[in-house]
Amino acid sequence: MFNEEENIEHALRVATDALEQFTDGHEIVVVDDASTDRSPEILRGLAQRDPRIRIIRHERNQKLGGTLRDGFAAARMELVLYMDADLPFDPREIGRAISAMDVTRADMIAAYRYDRTGEGLRRAIYSYVYNGLIGVLFGWPHRDINFAFKLMKREILEAVELRSEGSLISAELITKAKNLGFTVQQIGLDYFPRTRGRSTLSSVGVILTMLRELVSLYPEMRHPRKQGPKRASGTARTEDGPSGFPVD
Repeated sequence: MFNEEENIEHALRVATDALEQFTDGHEIVVVDDASTDRSPEILRGLAQRDPRIRIIRHERNQKLGGTLRDGFAAARMELVLYMDADLPFDPREIGRAISAMDVTRADMIAAYRYDRTGEGLRRAIYSYVYNGLIGVLFGWPHRDINFAFKLMKREILEAVELRSEGSLISAELITKAKNLGFTVQQIGLDYFPRTRGRSTLSSVGVILTMLRELVSLYPEMRHPRKQGPKRASGTARTEDGPSGFPVD
């Protein structure tokens, strides 16, 4: 989450409803990447009312890579789902993804958008070129590797070392998981373009950083080494909240 005061309360309400419908127990880990609007205040109020909501607060902005690494390291459940705060999909799709994981015996379900033209022609072209590049480099075509719906077993996060600081982290996660022998399946989802707030993930700077990291991390993405369990980084802050859950 970064400056999502218009989205975060609604997103957590919808996500909670979906998790209560499809799981026996859940937690929601929200990584606040140094937001400067009212979203941290809103989030604290929500966490005080629901101890299943846990907050990790970054004192300085760490971009997508640092945010996901800390969120993944803090997750405690056997299945972990990554979702953006602007609700790019219906969280109730988690039920279909869990079923797909059960049927296919996959270790990860990575979704793709049926139609992403709602973001505009430029972003659609960026996505098409980038997905094609990843497919050529790693020999495994993926229709939408950066989409923020990845349901995975905890073993993947314990085995994969993630080092990307930017948006390459999605490709790093999937390619390393695949090359370590985990099974990844894809399913299609309806996509909802952002209607409130502003995205920061498609700027020229973000794209250049992603390409630089791809060059530097390519060898280990092709031949990753399995890691042991990881902890959240020292740059993230938590405090004890209701029922002993760490909140900001």
